[in-house]
Amino acid sequence: MKRRNFLKNSSLTAAGLVSASAMVACKTETKPEETVVAPAPVKPIKPIVVCTWNFLNATDKAWQVLKSGGSSLDAVEQGVMVEEADVTNETVGKGGRPDRDGNVTLDACIMDKDGNCGSVVCMQNIAHPVSVARKVMEETPHIILAGKGAEKFAYEQGFKKEDLLTESTRKQYQEWLKTSKYETIINIENHDTIGMLAIDEKGDIAGACTTSGMAYKIAGRVGDSPIIGAGLFVDNEVGGATATGVGEEVIRTVGSFLIVELMRQGKSPQEACEEGVKRIMQKNKDRKDFQIGFLAINKNGETGGYCVHPGFTYREYSEKGHENKEVTSFYS
Repeated sequence: MKRRNFLKNSSLTAAGLVSASAMVACKTETKPEETVVAPAPVKPIKPIVVCTWNFLNATDKAWQVLKSGGSSLDAVEQGVMVEEADVTNETVGKGGRPDRDGNVTLDACIMDKDGNCGSVVCMQNIAHPVSVARKVMEETPHIILAGKGAEKFAYEQGFKKEDLLTESTRKQYQEWLKTSKYETIINIENHDTIGMLAIDEKGDIAGACTTSGMAYKIAGRVGDSPIIGAGLFVDNEVGGATATGVGEEVIRTVGSFLIVELMRQGKSPQEACEEGVKRIMQKNKDRKDFQIGFLAINKNGETGGYCVHPGFTYREYSEKGHENKEVTSFYS
């Protein structure tokens, strides 16, 4: 017998003797009246998609991807692309309102179940920034590409140059130039983002966020939407969160990351969103001139949302149906 076979057989024999001895030593008698209770079966996670605001067509598209067995990553990308292509939505993608120099600059990010992420900021002439963000994630060693560099990369990846101003947004810009007054308007001016979170049939979570940003912003301004941890964050062990509203305030608290960490500590999505808004308001005592809305989902498919002022809603689509949900607010 070869040495390695002898040692292998000897070790197996010894292990068998030890195991048998341990089993005898640990064996206990079961009383007749005792019953062995089997562990409860793990409840399978059902596909679900949620997004900020009442974007019915976007969640419908994402749900079709999930229903056909597609991944949560494909679902959120294809879902928000619906709004990027809708020229009547003047806060996202093509047709978005320009900055004060008259240029439409787009921001977007995407994040998958493994923590991989990609982002583009201040990008012009490309209608689908979320898809460019995904290319950044999958085709480069980087996470964020900005401005002309992001646009150049998009062309290299086959994206087409488009004029993002529409007749409507061009006329609005010309009218704005008469006063050049910059102010935020609750739930109108700040209604500038679609953030989407999804869980697929495998239980994996992904998220995406896309926006044209604040109308008539200073050229080069970037809000929270394309910033991983601020406008969007996903942890596949815990859940995901996304934000809408005045991005500067979300960035200051790293809002979406905060909410996911609060869920990790045991808070429900609703409780985490409420705490996220309250953290912001602690730094803005008695301030009422801005809106923030948070949306979260946990690994079990439970959702929640909370905002500064009434009016923020989120759309949810699951096997239970399609519903637009109003959320409670810090100020009633």
